[in-house]
Amino acid sequence: MSDWIFFAKEAGEPTLPRHDGTPGSAAERLLAAHPEQAQIDWPDGYDAGIAHRLDNATSGLLVAARTLDALTYARALFGSKDLRKHYRFLSDRAVPWDRHAVSSPLAHDRKDRRKMVWQRGASTPHRGKWYPAHTTFRRVERRGTLHLWEAVIRTGVTHQIRLHAASAGLALLGDRLYGGTSHASGSFFLHHERIEGWPIETPAVPTPSWRGVR
Repeated sequence: MSDWIFFAKEAGEPTLPRHDGTPGSAAERLLAAHPEQAQIDWPDGYDAGIAHRLDNATSGLLVAARTLDALTYARALFGSKDLRKHYRFLSDRAVPWDRHAVSSPLAHDRKDRRKMVWQRGASTPHRGKWYPAHTTFRRVERRGTLHLWEAVIRTGVTHQIRLHAASAGLALLGDRLYGGTSHASGSFFLHHERIEGWPIETPAVPTPSWRGVR
C-alpha cells in the first residue's frame, strides 16, 4: 500500500475542519473514505494526515500521508522547493504576452491581515519578513474575453499565485482582494492540477470546465 492518499478538494470547501464546528471540510471527507486515518495522532494543523493546504476557493489535488513518517517526509518535500506545483486559473485581463515569470518576494500586508504584498522596492511597506517566491505563467486558451492560464510554482507562499498574477496584470477573475473583476459566484477561479517531483507518480485532477463562466 502506498504511503500517500491523493484526492480532490472541491471549490468552496475548506481543507481542514472549520473552527466553529460547521461540517463540510476536505479532511472530514477523507476520514469518511479512509477511517483508519483517524487512528493516528496527527500534529496540529495536519488533520487526517493532509500534508498541505489550499485556499477555500481553490479546488484540486491534495496529498495526505498514511503514517507519521510519511507526513514528516511530505512536509520536507513541500519545504524543499524541489516540487513543481501546476495550477490553472481564469482571468479576464488582456496582456500582450503568452509566457511570463514573476520573482517578487512576498510579505504580509502591514494594515490588512487578510492580504499579502509584493516587493515593489526596498521601501515597500510590509509586516514581518519577505518570503522568496517565483511563479511562471503560460496562457493555455482564450475564451472570448476570458483567458485560461497555467501557473507553476516551486515555493508555496500564502496567496503567491493570486498576488503574482495581479502584479503581472492578470488578476484572477473574481479575486476582489487583489483587484480582480467581481463575479456572481462571489469567488475566484483557481485549481491545483498536479505535482511534479513526488517520489511516486501523482494523479492529475482535471481542471473544471468553467465553460459557463462569464
